[in-house]
Amino acid sequence: QWVYNILEKKAEADRIVHENPDPSNGFVLVPDLKWNQNQLDDLYLIALVHRREIKSLRDLTAEHLPLLRNILQEGKEAIVKRFGVPGSQLRIYLHYQPSYQHLHVHFTALGYDAPGSSVERAHLLADVIDNLAMDSTFYQKRALTFPLRADEPLFKKFQEAGKV
Repeated sequence: QWVYNILEKKAEADRIVHENPDPSNGFVLVPDLKWNQNQLDDLYLIALVHRREIKSLRDLTAEHLPLLRNILQEGKEAIVKRFGVPGSQLRIYLHYQPSYQHLHVHFTALGYDAPGSSVERAHLLADVIDNLAMDSTFYQKRALTFPLRADEPLFKKFQEAGKV
């Protein structure tokens, strides 16, 4: 609901750094709640897409390339304009598995070791774009590994199925 409140401007409208209002290829860029915005060493923003049917990396196809390219380009431009941090100093990625089922992209300072920014969980947006440009259904076919904590319900389901 937090995501929808932001997209509908019912909450945090004053925190929006950038918005592309296009319903198909647009998004809202907001500071992550983990970032207090007092220093740039731990810069952390989230791009939330307007499209509600895209839940995660698995849903992405070549059809979504204009959206993903907008997020990459406009997100970097907005961050350099507002915070003076160039795109070369950003890590821009998606999580798999995501923490919530609405497509969102993380923008963090390159030197910041943000939770979930490691290889096991983070997929760089530039790589996602390249993969989809080569194969429209790349993320429907590819095996994606991801870490799970022992207390997560999904881990318990894997245990019950004899997969771990």
